[in-house]
Amino acid sequence: MHVPLGYVASTAILTWCTFFAVIAPRRPRLLATLSFRSGMVLNEVPILGMLAAAATTALAAAEGDLASPAGMATAMVALATVPFLAVSAWHGQRANLVVGRALDQGLGTGWRGEPRRRRWPRILLLRWLTRRFPVTRIRNISYGDAGRRNLLDVYLRRDTPQHAPVLVHFHGGHFTGGAKSREARPLLYRLASQGWVCISANYRLRPQTDFPGHQIDAKKVIAWVRTHGAEYGVDGSRLFVAGSSAGANMAAMCALTPNDPEYQPGFESADTSVTAAICLYGYYGHFFGAEPDVPPSVNQPYAYLAPGAPPFLIAHGTRDALATVEGARYFVDRLRSVSNGAVVYAELPGAQHAFDVFHSARFEAVVDGVESFARWVNGRPVEPLTGRGRPGPVAGPTNS
Repeated sequence: MHVPLGYVASTAILTWCTFFAVIAPRRPRLLATLSFRSGMVLNEVPILGMLAAAATTALAAAEGDLASPAGMATAMVALATVPFLAVSAWHGQRANLVVGRALDQGLGTGWRGEPRRRRWPRILLLRWLTRRFPVTRIRNISYGDAGRRNLLDVYLRRDTPQHAPVLVHFHGGHFTGGAKSREARPLLYRLASQGWVCISANYRLRPQTDFPGHQIDAKKVIAWVRTHGAEYGVDGSRLFVAGSSAGANMAAMCALTPNDPEYQPGFESADTSVTAAICLYGYYGHFFGAEPDVPPSVNQPYAYLAPGAPPFLIAHGTRDALATVEGARYFVDRLRSVSNGAVVYAELPGAQHAFDVFHSARFEAVVDGVESFARWVNGRPVEPLTGRGRPGPVAGPTNS
C-alpha cells in the first residue's frame, strides 16, 4: 500500500498545531508551555493553517496520492482541521466587539470616534510585513551602562513630529529573554505613523540582574525620555508606558511607583511619572492554581495600588497558558477597587500569550482600542502630579 509520507507528516504537524491553537490546555504547567509554543501561530493567523491544508491536499491530489486509502484518510484529517481553524478565526474577529465594550465600560461612550477601515491584506501577513513606510526606526541608542541590554529604539514619522506624545514599550520574556524588536510592532508603527514617538527598550535580564534591576532600567528609560525626548520631538508631559508579558509587569510598576527613589538610585530627582499604562497579557503576581496564594511582594504591581493611579488599559487572553487570565482579573478587580483613574479591561476570547507578535485581526482590534484609549486620555485636562515617593501598599490578597 502506497503511503504518502510527506503528506502524512505535514498533516500531522498541522493537526498537532491546530489542536493546541484551539483547545489550548492551561494545566499542568509543562502542557501549558507546549500548548503555547505549538499553537501560537495558528491561534493568531489561522488562515495560514487553512491555506496549508488546502495546498498540501491539492499537491497530494496532483501527484495521485489520494488514490490510496492512506492518502484519502490523511486528506480527511487535513480538511477536518479547517472548521477548527475557522473557530480560531471567529474568536479573533470577536475581539473588535470585545474591545469596544471594554472601552464603553471603562471610559463611557465619549471615547468613540470614526470607525477604522480594516486593512485585510496587512492583517493577513506576518509581523515582518507590517512596516509603515512613513515611519523610520532609529536603532540602538544607549540609555544606560549595561551594554546591549541598555539600548532602545526610537520609532517616529519621517517628517519629525513636534510636541508629540510618547509611548515607551517593554518586551516580554519572563525576565530571562526577549528583545526590543519582537512584540507590539503593529502598535509602535501605527502610533508613530500618526505623529507619536514610540520607544522600545531592552533591559537587563536574569541572571545578570534580578528585581529591582529590571525596574530600575525601566525607570532609566523614562528618565532618558524626559531628558533627551525633545531631540526627537517628544512632549514629555504625555508619556504612556506599555509592556507585553513581563514588560506589562514593568509598565504597571512604573505607573504605580512614580518618582520612587528606591527604583531610581543615582537619578532620584528624575521625573518618572507616566500619563497612562497599557498592559498586554501581563503577569501581575499570581498564576492561580500553579502556585500558592501568597501576600504581595515587591515585584507585584497590586502591592502598590493607590487612588492616584493613572488610567490603565489591560488586555488579556482567555486561553493564556503562561500568565493566567485569572491573575489579570484579580489585578483588574483590585485596581478598580482602589484607583480613581479609568480602568479598561479587554478579555480577548480564545487569545493565547504573545498575541501581539503578529498583525492579526485580534491585535488590530487591540491597537484600535489603544489608539482610542490614548486619544481619550490625551483629551483630558492635565492633572498635577501626586508627588514623590511610593504610594502606600494595599492589604494582602484574599480569596474572596
